[in-house]
Amino acid sequence: MGHAHPDLVDLVGRLIADGPKDRPPLIAVVGAQGCGKTTLARAAAERFGAAQISLDDVYLTRAEREAMARDVHPLFLTRGPPGTHELALLQRVIDALSTAGPDDETPLPAFDKRGDDRFPADRWRRFRGRPSAILIDAWCLGALPGDEAGLAEPVNALERERDPDGGWRRAVEGFVAGPYADFAARFDAVLFLQAPSFDVVLDWRSQQEADLLGVAPADLPPRERARIAGFIQYFERITRRMLAGGIQASVTVKLDGNRQPVAVDG
Repeated sequence: MGHAHPDLVDLVGRLIADGPKDRPPLIAVVGAQGCGKTTLARAAAERFGAAQISLDDVYLTRAEREAMARDVHPLFLTRGPPGTHELALLQRVIDALSTAGPDDETPLPAFDKRGDDRFPADRWRRFRGRPSAILIDAWCLGALPGDEAGLAEPVNALERERDPDGGWRRAVEGFVAGPYADFAARFDAVLFLQAPSFDVVLDWRSQQEADLLGVAPADLPPRERARIAGFIQYFERITRRMLAGGIQASVTVKLDGNRQPVAVDG
């Protein structure tokens, strides 16, 4: 998955140092799929004695998403967009970590992406003691809601073909403006890793997939790349908005096409 850039690890360290002293600072590392946010959060957690949790770790269970697909919109079966995470579970974990004693063990949720369901609790990692900080990597935290007018026009084939009346994207925007905005407001800092454009996201995700399969990016099977291209359409509308400035971030780090930081703002 590559290595976290040392300057970015230092930057997270500064955000921790600037945070509250009476509890572990709560810091989000945000950015498009494949930008390296999980790698950074894990490296910083290891270096500073922090706890790291991905928003991906608290996806709704398969059964819960099946119920949403039935009751709200079929596209909610696919994990990833706002509305498909159990934020209340994440909040309970944050609360437990924030008040943990030196010998307390806090279970951290984990999700089985291959099985597309939450791992049973006996498979979760455990964090011992009280962390120096709580680092949450999340692609969409801090995203600002879109305007109603912009929702009418589909941004890609997925929205055009599978959400022709806009019901799914309106529901997603409701989550962005409501529970996700409320959740993001509790953070002490939001670090935004800003991709140079939406177009690099497919390359970055394909590169990650190639790494997982142990092949060179050029040898990733075309059907895999096509599958990823289909999947990132679920994220496209909000990702494009965030890249265009539709995010509340304390610090923005501009990345180049190789995921290297080129400028820091904030």
